[in-house]
Amino acid sequence: MLVTPVSYTLAVGAAEGTTPLNAFDNALLAAGIGNVNLIKVSSILPPGTKYLETLEIPPGSLVPTAYGTLTSGVPGERIAAAVGVGLCRESFGVIMEYEGKGMREEAEAKVAHMLEAAFERRQMKLDDVRIRGVDYQVQTFGSVVAAAVLWY
Repeated sequence: MLVTPVSYTLAVGAAEGTTPLNAFDNALLAAGIGNVNLIKVSSILPPGTKYLETLEIPPGSLVPTAYGTLTSGVPGERIAAAVGVGLCRESFGVIMEYEGKGMREEAEAKVAHMLEAAFERRQMKLDDVRIRGVDYQVQTFGSVVAAAVLWY
């Protein structure tokens, strides 16, 4: 049985790199999660999980993370990513992430819409929403990442 996370944060980053993979790695570093091993999870935030502005995670740790990322090699292109958490005080939360071409505000609006739809489908009350996004104009290779990082 795996341990259930008890805290989370929302992390965003954008960066340039000399290759697409270096751009992604640099975006992870900019988000503060570049020295851990992300384990991609789907969209449920455990009940009672507490939001923290920052998490102290030892390098190399295996970290459950729901994230959206986009890397582009088209100079001048604007790319964006956003992640959001919807909370129901009586139950669990839902995480939604988005990545695409465009501005941060557009990405955040799409995440807000997806959270509303997810709660409507589950017939749950959406009590609180936290959303963070980022955008970046590509120079050579650019990358954006938006992540809900879960921790113990």
